[in-house]
Amino acid sequence: MKKQQSGFTMIELIMVIVILGILAAFALPRFVDLGAEARAATLQGAYGSMKSASAMAHSASLAKGGNTISVEGTDYTLAHGYPTETNIAELAGMDVGVGKDFEKVGTTGAVYKPRGATSDTGCIVSYVAPDPTATVATSVPTISIDVSDCK
Repeated sequence: MKKQQSGFTMIELIMVIVILGILAAFALPRFVDLGAEARAATLQGAYGSMKSASAMAHSASLAKGGNTISVEGTDYTLAHGYPTETNIAELAGMDVGVGKDFEKVGTTGAVYKPRGATSDTGCIVSYVAPDPTATVATSVPTISIDVSDCK
């Protein structure tokens, strides 16, 4: 009576390990630099949130009249019906602060970089509120994004 073989031989196991090692060596470089892509995607999300918050605040301002809106019990002052640079991040739902999702860049304006970004100029989203001295018809915020240096 012959004995039935069960399991894998040592050579089969070694070959599987070698093949997995070769596949990992080719696949690893594709996953190494996902941080830059993640930061760029985070910025794109913040950009969209700022645009949406600005549009919704402006719509609420037009509907109610005036330069103040109330969102979830908090009153926000607007500039020509749009969020100011001090309240855009909160209205857009951005988590800003040291160790949070976004950090404020500089001391003036509304310029933010995602956590982990090393550049203060090439991996940012910025919001410039309408000029308070401009006429209402020509005053709109400027929202811009730069993902050129999100390493």
